[in-house]
Amino acid sequence: MKVEGTVKSVKDQVKEWKKEGLSIGFVPTMGYLHEGHKSLMDAARKGNDKVVVSIFVNPMQFGPTEDLASYPRDLEADAKLCEAAGASLIFHPEPEEMYKDGFCSFVDMNGLTNALCGLSRPVHFRVCTVVNKLFNIVQPDKAYFGEKDAQQLAVIKRMVTDLNMDIEIVGCPIIREADGLAKSSRNTYLNAEERQAALVLNRSLKAGKALVDAGETRACVIKSAITAEIEKEPLAKIDYVDVVDFDTITPVEKLEGSILVAIAVYIGKTRLIDNFIVEK
Repeated sequence: MKVEGTVKSVKDQVKEWKKEGLSIGFVPTMGYLHEGHKSLMDAARKGNDKVVVSIFVNPMQFGPTEDLASYPRDLEADAKLCEAAGASLIFHPEPEEMYKDGFCSFVDMNGLTNALCGLSRPVHFRVCTVVNKLFNIVQPDKAYFGEKDAQQLAVIKRMVTDLNMDIEIVGCPIIREADGLAKSSRNTYLNAEERQAALVLNRSLKAGKALVDAGETRACVIKSAITAEIEKEPLAKIDYVDVVDFDTITPVEKLEGSILVAIAVYIGKTRLIDNFIVEK
């Protein structure tokens, strides 16, 4: 497995693989990898000849009060996990490699980014710019994203469609701890008391899912049940609880089609997200 830090070295390797007729699966990450990331690599390895993983803490996605400097990093551990998962190449550039002096070209999106995480984190969906750059560098046949970041998945799918990219976007299921907490690099910010309190996210979604499984289709009823469960936890502060169309990220009154039930909750100072998807 190679670890490369320059755009040219990755492009040169990709050209060699393409000449050999090999398919490429791509897993973009911000590092500090866990079993959730490994599940994406496992899926990419099964569906492609070569797997490229990017590890890049993208400064463009962080607001002025967010945790860029403190975002956890451990390239050595990340490399071991990637190698164990069968990755062929890690692309680990410095910010200066991705954004040269004078960089001023951006990929923007309206509509899908105006709700959910886009309300409290308006700069987050600058992810479109870096993902577009990574797609151009790696030239993958398929790219793999976790459903925990469901809005991001919807945004990337729309970008690929709108810009006529010949890439298949594959969504992969949420990977959870044994007690139900969704795997996240930000879980490391939680102290012991907060870690226990964070279980309210999964409990609240289970309450909403139980209503759906029982036949409830009114979004307001599902939102109320989830909200009530979260509000039982003193350390929890709701950012949002919403029920939206998964393709357009617009609110719905009734569950029809592909539906995303999504939450964002602060546990102490740590913002966690979780969701479930319903097909009606």
